[in-house]
Amino acid sequence: MRKLSVIRLAVISIMLVGCSYFEQGDTIATVNGRDVTQQEFDAYLTLKRIQIRDDKHRSTLLEQYLQRDALSQAIESTYDDAAKQAAAAELDEFRRQMNISRYFERYLKDAVTEQKIQNYYAANEEKYTDTKVHVAHVLFRLKQGMTEAERKAKLTTATEAWSKLKAGDDFGKIADDYSEDRISAKKGGDLGWLKKGAIDPKFSMKVFEMKKDELSEPFETSFGYHIVKIIEEPKTVKKPFEAVKGDIRYLLRQQTKEAELDRLKAQTKIEMRNNT
Repeated sequence: MRKLSVIRLAVISIMLVGCSYFEQGDTIATVNGRDVTQQEFDAYLTLKRIQIRDDKHRSTLLEQYLQRDALSQAIESTYDDAAKQAAAAELDEFRRQMNISRYFERYLKDAVTEQKIQNYYAANEEKYTDTKVHVAHVLFRLKQGMTEAERKAKLTTATEAWSKLKAGDDFGKIADDYSEDRISAKKGGDLGWLKKGAIDPKFSMKVFEMKKDELSEPFETSFGYHIVKIIEEPKTVKKPFEAVKGDIRYLLRQQTKEAELDRLKAQTKIEMRNNT
């Protein structure tokens, strides 16, 4: 503890001496024989994003910086060889990771611009365009292992419900009475807006060919028998740029990073040597 106190006093003294020729050169202090330059201290302030308020604030920060440097040196002097090697390996790995991450942070910022994101959006409209239809249905489920008689009974029930609808019964009431999709049944059979290609192929093929208020006969899909009513006809909706900008930026950054990694790796030369 006494040793660290001596170091602290020495650092403060050196710092004050250094401040006397602050404007005369790059070296602003010396810690155990190691020169601390203005550039080094400025880089530290930039790294920490510290804004200097006045001379007193600068002096306080510099004192803290020098104390930490002296403390680090004092602790490092206690290391045995194994500890030194471990610390060196950790610092070296940090250096590698920092170099890679800093490089790509700068590179991608310049390479993936707002204009390039907009250009990608304009050139790939189909990726950000959905065709949707607003559908309601009544479902009669078919389960695996059903006998032919059971399947026919389901179809008979579906036909019965369809006949009532053709006779003018309310679709919502029929859905509530018959549908085995109880979630949509509570909403009058309403499935909401369904995106083309995101639902059962047979169901999709059927509903995207129908018109508003059109009612289908019972038809079969992998879920069972459906009676469908089109609430609103299919329409094509393009996602606004602002809604997909983040996704496009992420995609372009990934693609650009992979390409630049390949380019950098192609410039490197690694030779493996067998230890004898």
